[in-house]
Amino acid sequence: MTDLEALRARIVERGYAFEPAAALRRALGGLPDWEAFAASWDRLVLDTHLPDGHRYRRRRHATLSATAGARVARREAHAPHYQAREYNRLVGGIERWFEPVEDVVLEGATFQRIVGFCLELFAPLQPRAAWHIECHQFRIEARAEAAGQPTPEGVHRDGVDYVLVMLVRRENIASGTTTVHALDDRPLGSFTLAEPLDAALVDDSRVKHGVTAVTPVDATRPAYRDVLVVTLRRKK
Repeated sequence: MTDLEALRARIVERGYAFEPAAALRRALGGLPDWEAFAASWDRLVLDTHLPDGHRYRRRRHATLSATAGARVARREAHAPHYQAREYNRLVGGIERWFEPVEDVVLEGATFQRIVGFCLELFAPLQPRAAWHIECHQFRIEARAEAAGQPTPEGVHRDGVDYVLVMLVRRENIASGTTTVHALDDRPLGSFTLAEPLDAALVDDSRVKHGVTAVTPVDATRPAYRDVLVVTLRRKK
């Protein structure tokens, strides 16, 4: 069994997997533009869709697609992000427009390889499916007067089929622990994305997930958590 097959088997067995950075780096291979990819998080835009009191999240968003059997995604026209209130009680039920992921990121080797890896990992689980793919760059900022909430909607499902949450950078923060729960809310596991490329991989139909709030270690310095989220949903 290859490493990819073993990872897929863990997701099938448990509904989720934590993949440490060293293992994901082997799966991804060379990422020659990683530094530029990670630096693009410094150019994210404030998420103004969250209600008052939630001004700690910056993000960009992109929509892609892939035909059945494809291992390369194609870029789609910029579109809003939508979640039903069933999945997001805080800001669900509305179309949310975000600034697009920059062209230099979308066309870069690191981004292309990560999306390709998601298709390699998840698509064989439903080999006849074509995929709607959404990619989200998130920065959660933490301040002394206000903790940052990576999942302000709480423990939730995203309303898709599969999810990758990959750490890009942690700067001067404590906590940010990922928790995974059965659909009846029983806790199934927890782990912290601590190193760049640490990743959570989720079968969204079978489990819920959430992340605890992040706080600054040193309140005099910038504190933030940067992640890339990639979701795959079967096209109808």
